[in-house]
Amino acid sequence: MNFRQLKYFVATAETGQVSRAAADLAISQSSVTTAIRELEAELGADLFIRTAHGMEMTQSGRELLALAYEILTKLDEAVNIRERASGTRGKIVVATTYTVIGYFLPYHLDRLARLHPNLDIQIHELNRESVEEGLLSNRFDIAIVLTSNISNPELETEPLIRSPRRLWLPQGHRLASKRRVTFEEVAGEDYVMLTVDEAANTTMKYWNFGTIQPRVRLRTSSIEAVRSMVANGQGVTILSDMVYRTWSLEGKRIVTVETSPPVPTMDVGLAWRRGIALQPPVQALFDYFRLAFNAPQLP
Repeated sequence: MNFRQLKYFVATAETGQVSRAAADLAISQSSVTTAIRELEAELGADLFIRTAHGMEMTQSGRELLALAYEILTKLDEAVNIRERASGTRGKIVVATTYTVIGYFLPYHLDRLARLHPNLDIQIHELNRESVEEGLLSNRFDIAIVLTSNISNPELETEPLIRSPRRLWLPQGHRLASKRRVTFEEVAGEDYVMLTVDEAANTTMKYWNFGTIQPRVRLRTSSIEAVRSMVANGQGVTILSDMVYRTWSLEGKRIVTVETSPPVPTMDVGLAWRRGIALQPPVQALFDYFRLAFNAPQLP
């Protein structure tokens, strides 16, 4: 057993699909499949049940996932001993938005606390307009936001991840077996429209590329409401992989399919006021994210 195998296993468990895990890791699907088979052979147990819609974890898989998280966390701590001993200290005021703090930031805040225990990172959740105003007035040192929503020329941005958007469907839906689904086909279904973090505005931008419109059944700021409605067959939606989960709160499965044409990605990254000099505490946070997301992937 090695760390590469564990990393590939965790990615597959989190995404529910070998293809998506491979895309997130920037490696081939065969590399992921081989790593999982090697783990299963070594442990003498099946970690996943292979289905037409993806990979469902077995009880052995769920037990290994909990251990894998612990192992990989300890590895991170060992690799970053030098950063923990750097002595960087000070206060950082960070702005963020609903989706980022809910689906991206907590894991990294935990890592930053362990790597830089002398940093006081203060988080403020706001809408995009308030984040931008706070950066320009120097109320915030830096922001971690949906950079794909920011176009203010007075701000600089650096994307960290680009999360693909796909069509969400309930398991067994007539479109679920297709490789790609056109917008004409989506327009024939009831549509559940997420509104939080300007999601509705973003959605209409790529729908407006054509002459068709979604048949909106419900607009809601709750991602869990969207997830449940899709899983229960009450509509479909197009959302990013970052907020995708295989199961709804009721335990019903959600599958995803590519759209044709593809829609723009949801980008998460850093934003700061153009021209300012980053102070050492902010530079430490900046460097952490750059290292975390720009370091070469394991082969």
